[in-house]
Amino acid sequence: MKTKLYLIIVLLIIPIISMANIPIDSTKTNGKKLFTVVLDAGHGGKDPGKYVANTKESDIALKVVKLLGKQLESHRDIKIIYTRTKDVFVGLDQRAAIANKAKADLFVSVHCNAAEATSAKGNETFVLGLHNNAANLEVVKRENSVILLEENYEEKYAGFNPNDPSSFATNLMIQEEYLDNSIELAANVQTKFDKDLKRKNRGVKQAGLAVLRLSYMPSVLIETGFLTNKEERTFLRSKSGQKKVANSIYNAVLDYQKNRDVNLFEVEEIDPSNVVLDP
Repeated sequence: MKTKLYLIIVLLIIPIISMANIPIDSTKTNGKKLFTVVLDAGHGGKDPGKYVANTKESDIALKVVKLLGKQLESHRDIKIIYTRTKDVFVGLDQRAAIANKAKADLFVSVHCNAAEATSAKGNETFVLGLHNNAANLEVVKRENSVILLEENYEEKYAGFNPNDPSSFATNLMIQEEYLDNSIELAANVQTKFDKDLKRKNRGVKQAGLAVLRLSYMPSVLIETGFLTNKEERTFLRSKSGQKKVANSIYNAVLDYQKNRDVNLFEVEEIDPSNVVLDP
């Protein structure tokens, strides 16, 4: 009786052991996973963003995004999705929803900065975080103000006060796993701007920006320069300036992607009976 019981146990264990020892061949794939980037041209339609000297932030953001997208689309392993390609209004929740639905690897939102002091200049890139100084708070108020233009915004953004850090503290915990990657991409962008544009590097900053709060992947919001600064406004309005800005972001994204190529392959199980072991 005991012998039969032992035999049954052995017969049950063997399949489990066999399955546990099936080797995974990571060099063979069913195809390389596309690296998906969602490009978000800030503002648009009834929301022009900052408007200075007949220059709309929404127009410049869209032109830069289209140039950036065209460059990235030249890579077969990169998939580009746009939140808008025309001068139309898109809610912040819709922008984030597009990225979340696509299960994007990156969300890149492009904007232009503004300040009361016309001498203010330079580039800065934001990731999600607590806005703990007056300068960051001004950016937060400006970029989140579009919420008020959306229908049923009180319902869609229930419980979210852009001026109250505690209102998005939960999202910070949920997105903590993405924060390091967001900071890495943001640092790449600032490094490229510093090298290519030779403009003031205002650094990587954290702020409670709604579009980043709602996007569940590495996400950045790039302020490409100050429209309130005549020199930077002229640069951003020019085709050459827009190309330089787009090219800097393009190189930053490629550098970020290179660090993740090892994770872009889907592994497949192989039949252990076909494995030839070394003697």
